[in-house]
Amino acid sequence: MHSVTWLKTKQDVTYGAKTRILKNMRASLSILAPLSVALFCALGAEVARAQGGETDRTRAASLRQEAIAYEHGEGVARDPLRAAALYCASARLGDMQAQYNLGWMYAHGRGVARDDVVAAFFFQAAAEQGLGVAARMLQVVGGATDEVPACLRPPPPAQAVAGPPGVNYQLTAPRKIVELVLKMAPQYQVEPQLALAIIAAESNFNTHALSPKNAQGLMQLIPETSERFNVKNPYDPAQNIRGGLTYLRWLLAYFEGDVALVAAAYNAGEGKVERYRGVPPYLETRAYVQRILKAVGATAHPFDRTVAPPSPALERIRLALRRK
Repeated sequence: MHSVTWLKTKQDVTYGAKTRILKNMRASLSILAPLSVALFCALGAEVARAQGGETDRTRAASLRQEAIAYEHGEGVARDPLRAAALYCASARLGDMQAQYNLGWMYAHGRGVARDDVVAAFFFQAAAEQGLGVAARMLQVVGGATDEVPACLRPPPPAQAVAGPPGVNYQLTAPRKIVELVLKMAPQYQVEPQLALAIIAAESNFNTHALSPKNAQGLMQLIPETSERFNVKNPYDPAQNIRGGLTYLRWLLAYFEGDVALVAAAYNAGEGKVERYRGVPPYLETRAYVQRILKAVGATAHPFDRTVAPPSPALERIRLALRRK
């Protein structure tokens, strides 16, 4: 496993002092060289809990390690351009380490043309997955950006051939919850299979589930969503399902029935889907979307246009996909 040595300076950079960061921007950048794989092992543990994402994680890690080799000439001829392409392929799969390393290359102009806007994009993607050093670097290069680099606009994992549902929840899920969903989902114009797939992915049918981010109950409603949809007790199965179905109905209208975008928005938020013009490049979200698509067996879902106007970003998302 390749270990990247930290560059050293005569002074430590204090990131809490904004003025000092701006004054010593280039010195700050020098300190934050790409981190070794070993340093990231602990940081990757939270992402590793994503269900069904082992293939993406393994592939992304392999691409990242190959990129490191080409970036530093470890066992192969040094080739920064090839390293950048490999990092981008890994970043597209949601690997925050590759996202950080590629941001560092653009911030320094190492092997690629220096571009702080592109660097900011990759630092932001890594920071949103919990990488603290990326959050600090994001401030150094000028803050968040909505400009999506061309190499990070692939078709989302939604581009799968529709087929029969991949899971029979009537055989695997608690009968009372299945009966509630079968009764309530049609009232909200949501296919029961989609609702059950969301419940399975969110809580595994645990009515008392509570996430570290305070998402609650079967459909893991955060307090803001519960308030938005008038859910008084998120641990009551019927209330929780009602709130989740109401949100799904809204998302289906907002993204015009695109199951991948709806699932991604349920997991990461509609704002992230709009900013990334598709499924965000997070390992957890990609795995979540793939799981929902497999369980539902369809990429499109009927929707009611009267529930919500379409996302203002929907045409830009579709245009980005058509360019592939």
